[in-house]
Parts: sequence; C-alpha cells; structure tokens
Amino acid sequence: MAAGAVQIGWYATGFRGDQLQEALEEISAIAPRYGSTHYSVYRSMDDRYRFTQYFHFEKKADWDAFWNGPEFTRFRVVTSGWWQVPVLYTWQEVASFGFAPAVEPAEA
Repeated sequence: MAAGAVQIGWYATGFRGDQLQEALEEISAIAPRYGSTHYSVYRSMDDRYRFTQYFHFEKKADWDAFWNGPEFTRFRVVTSGWWQVPVLYTWQEVASFGFAPAVEPAEA
C-alpha cells in the first residue's frame, strides 16, 4: 500500500478561531509519535474560521491509532464547542510530494 495523507477540514465557531488554531497546532505535533512523517495546519486568509489539517502516514493503521488514540480523543472532547460538526477526514493516496530546492541569496 502506498503512503497516505489525511485531510481534515475544520470550521471554528464564533470567536474561537485563535483557540482552535492553537489546539490544532498542539495535537498535530503529537502525530510523529504515531508514525506521521509530515503534518501541517493551514488557516484560510479569506475566512479566518476555516482550517485544513494534513497528516502523512506510511500506513493507515498508524493514522487510525492516532485518530482513535487518547490524545486525539481528548482533543475532540475538550474542543468540541470550538468547531462545527461534522468533522470528517479523508484518507488519500499520495500521488506526488516534493519541495522546491533551496536557493541561496545572490551576493550584492
């Protein structure tokens, strides 16, 4: 099975955007304990209540362990009034992934 990426869309409730962002950053940082190779949280510039969270895992079983584990379960309980339901994730096969090469600044 190919590596997978999980995408989760979150939409904060009124005046909870900053709190939700901090909580998403904290729970994301735990993902490597479960085998995540990459994680990120994006906050929309057009709609400050909209977030998209990504995790990359080699195995879906590792994602399942994280999503159903004590940390993420507690996260959902503690923050349940901070985001709109339903929250659904999508498991996707990684078809392409890369970074731009580092560019050194030109000397003046």
